[in-house]
Amino acid sequence: MKYLPLALAAALLALAACSSSNNLLLGRVEVKAGGHTIVVTDCYRTSVPPPETFAGGDVHFMPCKDADIWIRGGVLSVNGASYGPIGPADAILVDHGEVSVQRATASGRR
Repeated sequence: MKYLPLALAAALLALAACSSSNNLLLGRVEVKAGGHTIVVTDCYRTSVPPPETFAGGDVHFMPCKDADIWIRGGVLSVNGASYGPIGPADAILVDHGEVSVQRATASGRR
């Protein structure tokens, strides 16, 4: 019984750290940036900085120190490695260091 307040406080803290864009328990971060949905897993932070959008449409998103994502001139790079050109509505997944791109169809669906 004496541990109930501690367990309740821990549960409330965990729920407060989870949102539709940041789930601390699952280590998953999701944002919309420049028409792209970017998902990063294995990212356990209580707060995540928002993506930066620059003049010309370049996007930078670094939710964790080991996930540095850039989209420059329509070309995706993660942690300094280029993954080639991507479409304006393609989704990006950085899953435990593995990068994949889900191409949008002509109708904009993935």
